[in-house]
Amino acid sequence: MSEEPVLPRIRPEIAALPAYRQGRQASADAFKLSSNENPFDPLPGVLEAIQGASGINRYPDATAARLRERLAARHGVSSDDVHIGAGSVSLLAQLLLATSGPGDEVVYAWRSFEAYPSLVAVAGATSVQVPLTDDFRHDLPAMAAAITERTSLVIVCSPNNPTGPTVTHDDFAAFVEAVPADLLIVLDEAYAEFVTDPSSVEGDRVRAIIARPNIVVLRTFSKAYGLAGLRVGYAIGHTRVLDAARSTAIPLSVTAAAEEAALASLAAESELLERVRVIAERRDRLVARLRDAGWPVPDAQGNFVWLPAGGRALEVAAAFEEAGLVVRPFAGDGVRISIGEEESLDRIVEVAAATAPR
Repeated sequence: MSEEPVLPRIRPEIAALPAYRQGRQASADAFKLSSNENPFDPLPGVLEAIQGASGINRYPDATAARLRERLAARHGVSSDDVHIGAGSVSLLAQLLLATSGPGDEVVYAWRSFEAYPSLVAVAGATSVQVPLTDDFRHDLPAMAAAITERTSLVIVCSPNNPTGPTVTHDDFAAFVEAVPADLLIVLDEAYAEFVTDPSSVEGDRVRAIIARPNIVVLRTFSKAYGLAGLRVGYAIGHTRVLDAARSTAIPLSVTAAAEEAALASLAAESELLERVRVIAERRDRLVARLRDAGWPVPDAQGNFVWLPAGGRALEVAAAFEEAGLVVRPFAGDGVRISIGEEESLDRIVEVAAATAPR
């Protein structure tokens, strides 16, 4: 019997981390509603732009300068106040590495985006998870109260993934006033384009009204723009803060094809946002029908809905999968269902009615 090989030493907190679990793939006859993807194919102009990025024997522009300039003009900032990364999650990882290490604490709501705990642990910092309110929203006063001299960064996710509600602008403004001016606040707006509640916080309005260098806004092309497979997102913030993030970035991680696709998507924005309107309207109809079926669905402002199934989460998700609907369970908390094809709605409601709390 062969002996086990001697393995190299791994940081114990990393060895204990579960690997990021992607939403499960779906068979050809099932609806994949587990990864908050856009159900529409990219526009023809976007596909043409990707095909035109043929120089794959050359490195891309490390700064994605053309995309930064286009986004800077769109958001009314300088190009140095924009930073491009391989999805908004990579930008958050860079900001964590720039601000947080052993002995530091990172405050965020829970449950929220499941990558947060792993990213904090990789940086060497400690997570401080503040429970959501009973209606699945950020408890901003409790988050402010959790800040100590060890806190190095705070994350606010709006709309909150996976539960759906947003933070209001007024509540966020009050939160900023309660936070030390030298503490970085990351406003994670991966689903901002789907928001229809006018009271919600919004990055451009924050920067126009709350002129604080300690706020960085994260956005992505993965969701509303349908470029999840190309991995491109961006941060807007103070140049010196973003310079720190740029210093921790893996060089050349944004491909030329991703930059071309993002530029083409911005050029076709009116058509893309019409698709977003369709998804938001589809979401609102599904929320109403799920509530009629007996589920206390919280306010949904992203491209997904939340079933607060608690300890039944795995059981409820299994019922959906038996019906050809691949959803995302979070054991002990609930089930997230992405808004997909129109044809999926009746099947979702049928299973939801059969599994609703009694």
